[in-house]
Amino acid sequence: MTDFALAPLLPELILAVSGLTLLMVGAFSKGDATRSVNVLAIAALLVAALAAATQSPDRTTLMSGMFVADAFSGFAKVAIFLATATALVLSDDYNRREGFARFEYSVLTIFAALGMSMMVSANDLISLYLGLELQSLSLYVLASIRRDSPRATEAGLKYFVLGALSSGMLLYGASLIYGFSGATNFETIAGVMTDHAGGAPIGVVFGIVFVSAALAFKVSAAPFHMWTPDVYEGAPTPVTAFFAAAPKLAAMALLVRVLVEPLGSLVGDWRQIVVFVAILSMLIGSFAAIAQTSIKRLMAYSSIGHVGYALVGLAAGDETGVRGVLVYMAIYVVMNLGAFAVILSMKRDGKMVETIGDLAGLARTRPMLAAGLGIAMFSMAGIPPLAGFFGKLYVFLAAVSAGLYLLAVIGVLASVVGAFYYLRIVKIMYFDEPVPAFDAAEGNGPAAVLAVSSVFTLLFFLLPGPLVAAATTAAASLFGG
Repeated sequence: MTDFALAPLLPELILAVSGLTLLMVGAFSKGDATRSVNVLAIAALLVAALAAATQSPDRTTLMSGMFVADAFSGFAKVAIFLATATALVLSDDYNRREGFARFEYSVLTIFAALGMSMMVSANDLISLYLGLELQSLSLYVLASIRRDSPRATEAGLKYFVLGALSSGMLLYGASLIYGFSGATNFETIAGVMTDHAGGAPIGVVFGIVFVSAALAFKVSAAPFHMWTPDVYEGAPTPVTAFFAAAPKLAAMALLVRVLVEPLGSLVGDWRQIVVFVAILSMLIGSFAAIAQTSIKRLMAYSSIGHVGYALVGLAAGDETGVRGVLVYMAIYVVMNLGAFAVILSMKRDGKMVETIGDLAGLARTRPMLAAGLGIAMFSMAGIPPLAGFFGKLYVFLAAVSAGLYLLAVIGVLASVVGAFYYLRIVKIMYFDEPVPAFDAAEGNGPAAVLAVSSVFTLLFFLLPGPLVAAATTAAASLFGG
């Protein structure tokens, strides 16, 4: 149905008004308003998440069909807003301690979340691009927000240059699809493409390739992952934690919507692209991480591998596969934020340390940190009965049910290789001789995030129903259910 009321836009309106208001508060405040703006930004994100969670799951289009609100967008928005709020919780004490606390950080994060929200509700190639660019421009600045750091400046510049390249690829691919369909609206494109279900024109195939490549860059899938290790390592650690969570989830949701809704009838044409990218991402994520000595670079390659596993579900091209993608990404975000809560606590003699060797003997010097990171690592490796195991189970079962047996086997083998470097971290923490202990924690944010992440990861198997049911409803909404 089509509705011109503003209720479906409530989460976006909350973020837009909050972002502009907090910008004014920070700019005109006589004192340092950084902490106040950060707290208010977290509150705005939680209110937006509540608004998204309580919206009707029925499909509603507005703004001349350019914006859609349905169960799928609602699921993605709740996860994005909660992940963004958690990233702000992790950033507060770190930014202040490292001397680059600025109110603009929280404002940029709010606008990035607004762009992500628009992305997952895009129902038109034009609104898709606008949402993507609003998110991207905010992220470019966040990556280099520590202006006195050459590493952060380099990370921001690399991200900007390669991001501009991906935006150009997206526009070119969109122009090809528009040229052959005569429309930018997803529903109209879907109607045109249904006539070519037996095989798309070569121009449309090229359009799908370019659009898929651009969105693969946004989710840091191989072979478009080249920016990820450098940006993860160079950006301030709270920014890296944010990059690894909300933007990745939003870009994956956008990729799912673009391939399933306007191009759903051409699944035979785009499935081979997704299968190729999934296999390459899983293999590169598994093997390249083995040689890493920096924990942030290791997490970068880990994220590439996890994107590959999520794409296994998308390759299935059906409702079961999309459900698997949503469950996987939700679990991945929780695990990842827990791991970064520990990385943010890696401080010795007043300086941040980032090498894996700095974790040696952590179980004896900081046992709770070691336990939290150990839970995250076991879960990322897919060890049952932790949450990460169920995430992989859902995507692999979707691949098997779609007849993609080889893809599922490669995914399982890549998981075995990936388990090596996750378990190596556990071995270093629990069995190596301890190095000097990390400094005592100066804030409660990382500890709280680590506790919630660990409890969720440990006990997910007792109550998987609510997340799986929400993901099932969300997936069904994309297929007219």
